[in-house]
Amino acid sequence: MMTTLGSMAAAAGIGDIAEKVFQGQRLSREDGVRLYHADLHAVGALANWVREEKHGDLTYFNVNQHINYTNVCNKLCRFCAFQRLPGQEGAYVMKPEEVAEKIAAQLHEPVTEVHMVAGIYPKLPYEYYLDILRAAKEVRPSIHIKAFTMIELMQIARRAKKPLAEVLPELIEAGLGSCPGGGAEVFSDRVRDLGYDKKNTGTEWLDTARTVHEAGLRSNCTMLHGHIETIEERVDHHDRLRKLQDETGGFQTYIPLSFHPANTEWSHLPGPTAMDELREIAVSRLLLDNIDHIKAYWIMLSIPVAQMALSFGSDDVDGTVVEEKIYHEAGATTPQEVKRNELVQWIRDAGRIPVERDTLYNVIWSADENLARVGAAAPVATVGAS
Repeated sequence: MMTTLGSMAAAAGIGDIAEKVFQGQRLSREDGVRLYHADLHAVGALANWVREEKHGDLTYFNVNQHINYTNVCNKLCRFCAFQRLPGQEGAYVMKPEEVAEKIAAQLHEPVTEVHMVAGIYPKLPYEYYLDILRAAKEVRPSIHIKAFTMIELMQIARRAKKPLAEVLPELIEAGLGSCPGGGAEVFSDRVRDLGYDKKNTGTEWLDTARTVHEAGLRSNCTMLHGHIETIEERVDHHDRLRKLQDETGGFQTYIPLSFHPANTEWSHLPGPTAMDELREIAVSRLLLDNIDHIKAYWIMLSIPVAQMALSFGSDDVDGTVVEEKIYHEAGATTPQEVKRNELVQWIRDAGRIPVERDTLYNVIWSADENLARVGAAAPVATVGAS
């Protein structure tokens, strides 16, 4: 297998990169740039080798729901179609009771996670964030709450008028279990100045994630790609993520987020193609050697592309979701939810083994009988180990 793959990589001009991968050596920034220009099939095959060394055919999913508690936001990001200004048509802020109703509406489903993210509305008091966490836990005490992007946490600490390191224990006590990875966009200052200049800098996002990890919380990480960023800026973003991961070990999963141009100020941009999306999955698997999981977020990719991504480096497809709003406002045409049995079948159809996980990658159920017990740890191999 390695001989055939090595020959394929050599023919694509990346034989030296393949040798580094086989030896478990970290790729350089220059290697990353080359991967963005090399033959996609060779890059994908190399990423698939890493994926299978780490996870075999196992592919993870969970039964989750999304709650976007407000779309009111003052950041005015040019790539966003979700945001509204106070009083604008369609603007809303959920009361804690409404959050509880959303959770209660799914009690008939085996939901293990609620993903709560939203806009930045400075008038929301600190107590509001504690209240929506408590409301979710009161209705479904067993649920894991994955909530608040790094920019939301910065705003919450600002409203609390104390350092985030002091705020996080209070959020945890109220029910916070982990954090999502959104809001990173691209760490480039150039792109930030052109697209989301009212938002946190890349350094601020990374500093906030460091504080989250130091508080004992795991998080995900992301990059929004396919708009005005350069390849070099993408590689820089990956490099900064893996450096923080070297330091904290707090990132569980990396999710490439595809830019959807519809209904945004950047609607004149074409957005990424399916080939771009598969390459992004593959390159991220090769560069992010210290992050265990790469997610093919089917909401953004489409189901067929997500299935293909499982052979380009990805080992996770997210979950059942239920009522995702942010990307559908920007033109996503995927369903807003799927049933558990549908996800299982999609994974099987892609030639992989479905594994239902909780948020922290403990196994709930698996088609692999060796993992099919509650609480089994999801295995992660060390690439390059014998």
